[in-house]
Amino acid sequence: MQTNYRGAVFFDLDNTLLDEHSQITTEVATAMQQLKQNQFLPVINTGRAPREILDIRQATGIDTFISLNGSYLEHDHQALYKSQIDTQLITAVVELAKQLNDGVSFYTTSEIRTLKSDANVNDAYNLIHTPIPEVDPNFYQDQEILMLLLLNKDHDQAYFDKFPQFTYYRNSPYSIDTVLSGNSKMNGIKQLLQQLELTNVPTYGFGDGPNDLSMLEFVDHPVAMGNGIPEAKAAAEFVTTANTDHGIVNGLKHFNLI
Repeated sequence: MQTNYRGAVFFDLDNTLLDEHSQITTEVATAMQQLKQNQFLPVINTGRAPREILDIRQATGIDTFISLNGSYLEHDHQALYKSQIDTQLITAVVELAKQLNDGVSFYTTSEIRTLKSDANVNDAYNLIHTPIPEVDPNFYQDQEILMLLLLNKDHDQAYFDKFPQFTYYRNSPYSIDTVLSGNSKMNGIKQLLQQLELTNVPTYGFGDGPNDLSMLEFVDHPVAMGNGIPEAKAAAEFVTTANTDHGIVNGLKHFNLI
């Protein structure tokens, strides 16, 4: 295992490392290779599931990732950390979702299933250009579920009040990422740095949205995308250009990483 990294660089995906079509551009792929050649460890840090980032990992050559908002970590194809949600707790969430006519999706390290199919579910997945999961309302009962996606537009407070065991991230008008309390992009970084013995190297983070705030507040050098929310920009040491305007490359060059 390589241990002589000069630093670690963490990247959110949607609206950050990815373009407007949720794709990796040639420019970004080249930048990731340059980072590795310069002995920096590039790390994907995303709310997405491992199965949703296979093409991205192949395009960038990145073999280290934090996924499901810190609930699952992997380095060089080895699992480093995962946080499973209790089945009885999920059952209670599903009961509330049915009362509210909401959808719920269930995430493992390799699969995604959803409680039902409706327009809101379709809109949520179409927004990030990923396939709509297969409907399987009982999927969670015999699987290791690491994240739930609550599919609704305005029922946030009902879940907040009834289930304080979770941390919630509304990352789209249609859905709320839901993980066990204590898991976050920041916690994922802490876990990764400890397990790879990289606690003494400088860290950099690129993000744009609500679930990136803990990462931006934790890393040594936080970078917000020009298209990011105001809170991300306020937390940043440097605000780069938009993800569609060479933002990743400009940010990396600002810190002389490439």
